[in-house]
Amino acid sequence: MNRRFFRYYYLRFLRLQGNPGEIARGVAIGTFIGITPTIPLHTVLILLVTVMLRASKVAGIVASYVVSNPFTFFIQYYLSWRIGNWLMPYDLSWEQVHSIMAVISGHSDLTTTLTAISKLGWQAASVMVVGGSVLALPFTMASYLYALTFFRRLRRKRQQRINKIIDSYENN
Repeated sequence: MNRRFFRYYYLRFLRLQGNPGEIARGVAIGTFIGITPTIPLHTVLILLVTVMLRASKVAGIVASYVVSNPFTFFIQYYLSWRIGNWLMPYDLSWEQVHSIMAVISGHSDLTTTLTAISKLGWQAASVMVVGGSVLALPFTMASYLYALTFFRRLRRKRQQRINKIIDSYENN
């Protein structure tokens, strides 16, 4: 991937339509779900939650891809495991977590991934989801505040530019 690819998606992100609150909610939802260890269901969960909370679906999906990618995936699962083991009364071994990560990183289909996760049981899933949720909360709040500020400022600059153009036409 080259600079042109990243620039293209950066510009698409800047041109998102909607009010800054909707976009910021979408970014926060995408960040939260992207950090939680629910990889086979990220997109579905993001779409469901953004519809329920009237948030930007595109912003949510883009934010989840930014925070959950091959560079961050292993760190997120490791930290989710550590935090979940610390908070929950269950003890999930690293070998169990590693087996799930191997299935997910092996680009298996959805049914294979869900079957592997279900073999661990609800206790293992609760350790990972609780740990991932606690890990995701500060990043979610920070992403919401940053996105809200960023898109408000962006809209203000656009409006000033439009007003300047209108004023120049009116003066001529």
